Amino acid sequence: MTQSGKPGKGRGIGMGWLVLTVLAAPLLVFIAVMGTRSGLWSVDVGRELLTLQVGRWLALVGLAAAVLALMMAFRDLRRLGPVAVACLVVSLATVGLYVRQQAQLTAPAPLDATTDPADAPGFSVDTAGLRAAIGSPHAPSACPGLVPIPSQVVSESATAALEEAGFTVQKAGLFQSEGLHEGFWFGLRHDAVVRIRPGRTDVRVTARDGRPQGDAACRLARKIVDGLQAGR
Repeated sequence: MTQSGKPGKGRGIGMGWLVLTVLAAPLLVFIAVMGTRSGLWSVDVGRELLTLQVGRWLALVGLAAAVLALMMAFRDLRRLGPVAVACLVVSLATVGLYVRQQAQLTAPAPLDATTDPADAPGFSVDTAGLRAAIGSPHAPSACPGLVPIPSQVVSESATAALEEAGFTVQKAGLFQSEGLHEGFWFGLRHDAVVRIRPGRTDVRVTARDGRPQGDAACRLARKIVDGLQAGR
């Protein structure tokens, strides 16, 4: 019993601080995303600094806090046990997501994915000029499982495939369509082009900047190809 006569009050206060520590990393990521999306700070601050650096450190601190919470719960399993278990689950999930994210970001993957590395589809003058102005030239590369469509698709299928893959169609024509994809979390952008030729349709997706983004370009290109195949 504590001096105030209320048993466990001090332990309850200590558990509260441990819960806040466990939730610090997820809350920081949420704030980083919202701040970036609303323009309060740049992607460098929201993604690179707050999320990938500070957030990763807080995730490890949160895991240590969850272990302490579990140890504290043994003194009063009925009252503190569920809270401690919840803290452990949240902290393990947070650390697990960071580990998975790190593996994705460090895995070798091109920022410019195409079905035809030898003769990659080119962007329109406007898009190419914009990309050159912001300094985002990348070398077109192949991706595992990314293959061209062995037929000439109709332009409507190209625009539909872009839209189904989450792109906003910027240009649509008989032989080429372009789209722009903006990532949900930090608004990272990818340009896409679908080139239509007799007997073959090729796809290219390339990032707007050089930040590590894992296999995002390959994944988006596969979505477009899947949409084209479904529309044949």
